[in-house]
Amino acid sequence: MNSKKSNEEDSYKSLLLLDEISKGEALSQRDLSKKLNIALGLVNSYIKNLVSKGYITIKAIPAKRYAYYLTPKGFTEKTRLTYQLLQSFTNLYRESRRDFKELFTRLSQEGVRRVVFAGADEVAEIAYLSLQEFDIAFAGIVDNEREGKDFFKYTIMPFEGIHEIEADFVIISSFLKRESIFKKLVESGIPPEKIKSIFPQSPEST
Repeated sequence: MNSKKSNEEDSYKSLLLLDEISKGEALSQRDLSKKLNIALGLVNSYIKNLVSKGYITIKAIPAKRYAYYLTPKGFTEKTRLTYQLLQSFTNLYRESRRDFKELFTRLSQEGVRRVVFAGADEVAEIAYLSLQEFDIAFAGIVDNEREGKDFFKYTIMPFEGIHEIEADFVIISSFLKRESIFKKLVESGIPPEKIKSIFPQSPEST
């Protein structure tokens, strides 16, 4: 299962890169890293892989920069990955819905009254919808990349504000950023036993 999730994540990041490159802007790897929030080293690795497969070409431009362009083969791959990821997200939705219901059932039985979410993406929406079936209050959601944006009827708060939110547990509510979120939570002083996730590969205690 871990291998499957890893492959899905690789496909998703490859699609993000292909999609950004298809827009035709002259972007450095550092630009791509910042735009897509993917570590620079990983961007370099993915770019090399995409070049080796003939999906993108590289052209040198002034100021020691490089521009990346999709090849016809790259556009075909972008379409294929889009379809594949739609299938994967359908599966992810079904599995996440089931697993969140199991998690919230357990927490409800333990007397948990309030939870806060960490990470705002499609998985967070699934978690929120699942939570509505239980007598557990939604205390808020944090995500630096989407700070200030709307999440249903709530406003996404900065990650640093999690200590100001009164909650019994923190729910990791992102699939793609689950590992970095867990690390950030622990580094900010949240006890690991207070962190819950439905993803078995996350180093957390359920």
